[in-house]
Amino acid sequence: MSSTTTLQKAGDSSGNPGDAQPSDGLKAGLKNRHLSMIAIGGVIGAGLFVGSGGGIAKAGPAILVSYALVGALVVFVMRMLGEMAAASPNSGSFSAYADRALGRWAGFSIGWLYWFFWVVVLAVEATAGAVILEGWVPAVPQWAWALIVMAVLTVTNLGSVASYGEFEFWFAGIKVVAISGFVIIGMLAVFGVLPGSDNPGAGFAHLTDAGGFMPNGWGSILTGVLMVVFSFMGSEIVTLAAGESEDPRRAVTKATNSVIWRIGVFYLGSIFIVLTLLPWNDDSIVKKGSYVAALDSIGIAHAGQIMNVIILTAVLSCLNSGLYTASRMAFSLGERGDAPKAFAKVNKKGVPTAAILGSVVFGFVAVYFNYAFKDTVFDFLLNSSGAIALFVWLVICLTQLRMRKILVREAPEKLTVKMWLFPYLTWATAAMITFVLAYMVYDDGNRKTVMLSLLVAAVVVVIGVVRDAQRRKAAVDA
Repeated sequence: MSSTTTLQKAGDSSGNPGDAQPSDGLKAGLKNRHLSMIAIGGVIGAGLFVGSGGGIAKAGPAILVSYALVGALVVFVMRMLGEMAAASPNSGSFSAYADRALGRWAGFSIGWLYWFFWVVVLAVEATAGAVILEGWVPAVPQWAWALIVMAVLTVTNLGSVASYGEFEFWFAGIKVVAISGFVIIGMLAVFGVLPGSDNPGAGFAHLTDAGGFMPNGWGSILTGVLMVVFSFMGSEIVTLAAGESEDPRRAVTKATNSVIWRIGVFYLGSIFIVLTLLPWNDDSIVKKGSYVAALDSIGIAHAGQIMNVIILTAVLSCLNSGLYTASRMAFSLGERGDAPKAFAKVNKKGVPTAAILGSVVFGFVAVYFNYAFKDTVFDFLLNSSGAIALFVWLVICLTQLRMRKILVREAPEKLTVKMWLFPYLTWATAAMITFVLAYMVYDDGNRKTVMLSLLVAAVVVVIGVVRDAQRRKAAVDA
């Protein structure tokens, strides 16, 4: 296959990547404001609100370094992905690029692993949302709330891509306003200038007054990295959604260029506020959650319920985007002959109905497993999908190394977004991701997750390689 063909197939089927109207049957129903919020919302997951307390307890103020390291990884990976997506917007994103740059087996493998990751996330997030909703309306059992939430967002995704975009616009908007308000109010309280605050405002003293900035040593930073890395998954969603936008190249370029400040403000900024409002070893950070504890210290009434509303919004946003992402990956795999052909079909509104229903059915099954076989089947699903985020990032690095050569040779004018210090920073990022995976094997708390994820990945890769070999043999025999 020639490099020209490779580049064209990495974009749309017409060989003109970046056209406003996708040529694969999908509709360009996402507006620029939708893409902007999808880009922002993809970075703010429920894990930021729920899991940050545990990270603070393990690493102390040094958790900021953990967030900064993982944030840098995400920035670099998004820059690489942005380079490819700006040149060739595609609903299969990194899976389609890996397909062309590394081989059909690679695109098949990472595409199905990514799909698997998100349908398991559907069950996790549906259950998390159901816990909150049952607390508000206990008459409805938790399992029923999980099904209701899944059903509502399935209907949203089946309507049109614009309805998905509109829901995500408002979901993400609530998260953005909430965290922005938290940072502003918190900063005023830190310096003791917030009217009516119960927090005396110690400035930056809490960063070092309880055993120093790194109370648990250098190793705690790596432990913190393992605890926070999965809360960043979702930043790549905008590159899948760009294929259904009015101006894919502009959307991808804008999202890629803005990822630095998004991570800086929403992750580092908000965690910094928590650590300056309270000593890192304050018991309330783990008991109540870091954000609730910080709001309580200021004297914000009903902080717990306010945070529950925000967490529920984050959960619904993640569910909405997870179903969208899984269905579009299934659609792309179907288009390339790596999934049932029905997945590649769209209705009159340009919605891949079969891909959505196929994804949500597995999600419903996973929800059932979470209630019926939580410690066996669902535990396996959860652990075997846990490290896939890192596999995806690693494949993006390796794919970009090959795609850059193709782009330079065949279409240099399409390199509107470029990875910095190529290829050195790409290799360094890949090395860092590999190191994190290796450290997960070393770490007792994460060994099961990474080993099961590697097992599932190995099985999928073997299937992909066998399929590729059969396809090549059939081509030769023909």
